[in-house]
Amino acid sequence: MNDFPPAAPASRPARRWILPAAIVAIVALAGIGAWWLWGNSDTPSKSASADGKGAKGGKGGAGKGRGGDTSRLSPVTAVAARVGDINIVQTGLGTAIATRTATVRPRVDGLLLSVNFSEGQLVGAGDRIAQIDPVPLQVALSQAQGQLARDAAQLNNARLDLERYRKLLAQDSIASQQVDQQEAQVRTLEGTVKMEEAQVDNAKLQLSYTNITAPISGRLGLRQVDAGNMVHGSDANGIAVITQVDPITVTFTIPQDTLPRVLARLSAGDKPAVEAWDRDQKNLLAKGTLITTDNQIDVATGTVKLKAEFANKNNALFPNQFVNVRMTVDVRRGVVLVPSAAIQRGSQGTVVYVVKEDSAVTLRPVQPGPAEGNLTAIETGLAAGERVITDGVDRIREGSKVEVTEPGARGPRGAPGKGPGDAKGEAKGDDAKREEFKKRLEAMTPEQREEFKKRRQAREGKAAQ
Repeated sequence: MNDFPPAAPASRPARRWILPAAIVAIVALAGIGAWWLWGNSDTPSKSASADGKGAKGGKGGAGKGRGGDTSRLSPVTAVAARVGDINIVQTGLGTAIATRTATVRPRVDGLLLSVNFSEGQLVGAGDRIAQIDPVPLQVALSQAQGQLARDAAQLNNARLDLERYRKLLAQDSIASQQVDQQEAQVRTLEGTVKMEEAQVDNAKLQLSYTNITAPISGRLGLRQVDAGNMVHGSDANGIAVITQVDPITVTFTIPQDTLPRVLARLSAGDKPAVEAWDRDQKNLLAKGTLITTDNQIDVATGTVKLKAEFANKNNALFPNQFVNVRMTVDVRRGVVLVPSAAIQRGSQGTVVYVVKEDSAVTLRPVQPGPAEGNLTAIETGLAAGERVITDGVDRIREGSKVEVTEPGARGPRGAPGKGPGDAKGEAKGDDAKREEFKKRLEAMTPEQREEFKKRRQAREGKAAQ
């Protein structure tokens, strides 16, 4: 046993330190390589900032190169607040109702010979729409006329006898009692003849009822009975239904708090304008005016019914159709208007982001007023001409620098602009355009000016979005 060399057991601990030492060396080499690469990547940034071609100069340029350029301007869309008029609009859900509705029923019994209309046809009052067999009633008329002729002949004969009797009485040839009896006979026959004349007139009237005419003007509905059937005056469905749809009315409800304003305008002879929109409130169906209000308030809902009348030349409104109603209750004039997209609501209340002259953003609390379409009136907190941000508020905060990207808006300070010559030429062109616009505006009628104003407001609202 003592013959084995003693150095063999000591070699195993030496081998155990080889692997950890190799790992430490590899990690050290990797760290040195990363430091070298990082130092080389910093060198171009430093040289670029020194030459003025990289990020903005100054101290800490290398740090900006590593962490990003924090002075970059955020692009936003801004619109200047302006002074204008805005309508105070009351909305509600309404139902279109035909001005008049009539069910066409036969007034005499008989066989329906023909139906002289097409379903959905427009008819005028008095137009013939159906025909009943007139033969039975013609026979009844002839019978009544025959009875009238017979009784009229008897009356004529009785009157002649009365004249004779009166002459004989004057000669004292007959008794006065006989004359009195003849006078009574004449009066009886006169009554009979009047009755027969009434029967003839009634037979003529019944015969005229075989020609069925429209009682009102309007649109015919679906046909309820076909030719060849027996019809009666007691039929519930009748022959067809006529509805007058031009003009057409719409009934809708408004809160009772709005009623005093509406009644004040109606009492002054001013009928508020009313618009009917489709279910999605995207398409304008018709324009009309308010004509009356109900005489009581619904205690269950706290609302009152109103009725408006609309011209319906294009048949955009249909009886029993549900529509969204917008009624102009009042007009606020000379108020500050901004796009509704500029108004933000949060924990600070109702605010707008205002772009200052130095292109910095400030948060401004405001008090919004009535809204119409894409515009909202600002009661307090904002002046006309101040620019408010309508798009891009999620990328900014108080004091952020922004770049207004909307065409025609004033850019950030220091941004490239046009030269003096370009500005003068552009000013001359703008003056010519304004003069031409002024002439065109003066040539318009008041109705055309109002329509142009509404279109312009709609375009500005779309641009703000």
